[in-house]
Amino acid sequence: MSLVDKVLMAPEGPLFSKLIQGYWRLGAWDMTAQQRLTFLKQHVELGISTVDNAAIYGDSEVLFGEALALAPEMREQIQIVSKFGINGIAAAEGEHRVSHYDSSKAAIIRSTENSLQRLGVEQLDALLVHRPDFLMDADQVAEAFSELKQSGKVKHFGVSNFTASQFELLQSRLSEPLITNQVEINPINFDVIENGVLDQLQQQRVRPMAWSCLAGGAIFNAQTQQAQRLRVCLELLAQELGATSITQVIFAWVLKHPSNPVALIGSGKIERVKEAVAALALKMNTEQWYRVWVASKGFSVP
Repeated sequence: MSLVDKVLMAPEGPLFSKLIQGYWRLGAWDMTAQQRLTFLKQHVELGISTVDNAAIYGDSEVLFGEALALAPEMREQIQIVSKFGINGIAAAEGEHRVSHYDSSKAAIIRSTENSLQRLGVEQLDALLVHRPDFLMDADQVAEAFSELKQSGKVKHFGVSNFTASQFELLQSRLSEPLITNQVEINPINFDVIENGVLDQLQQQRVRPMAWSCLAGGAIFNAQTQQAQRLRVCLELLAQELGATSITQVIFAWVLKHPSNPVALIGSGKIERVKEAVAALALKMNTEQWYRVWVASKGFSVP
């Protein structure tokens, strides 16, 4: 039985699962192709049908594609998100080249076609601009999106790590609404809560995709005063909410925001995935949410 509902990402957007399985670190999971397929089937059975990847994630798209090729019928059960725009360069000694962003029309189309080939699929359910390109020509991006849409290679488009003004600029050139902004949301980093990004998404009824909900493990491992305060607070809340871990409390905290985020899971262990799924049943109230805010900030609300 599916434990994770599908939700509408935007007024004219797709239905994605409320929790999304991230495949960024797939290459480090040390799985055979069959084990990768088994993991995919396990989280789809839970209702986590949307998967997140990116062109820059090393061989993760290739590895995912190899697993999917073992059971092509799984393609109809999942929604595939990928991202473009970060050009990683391994410069040889003496070369003066750096990794950079590229959102030119040619680069977008080339990156998307390469992702489709690596994944072994004919269409992406969503394609996101991975990082804001300071040289982004919004008209070129719009032309690339239009061509990819008309050719049937991409269904929907979104962005990642965009400010509200960058989102607005790109949207002004598009005939269809962007369906998400994938941004970092966790109890250590409040940037998008405070800088208007989530306000804008809520205004437009566009759901953010929350990445790094666990702050890359810093909440569990860092010895800063902030992390220590958070751990004490989250442990108390786990007891109050009947959660089995502070991980569940963190996911409940992220998902409570009224912009209605969907949350990315980064673990390749199905037990950790199930732990995140259990967070959907938690009922965190407003005072409890602000207790986490106060613990992180180290002071009370004004």
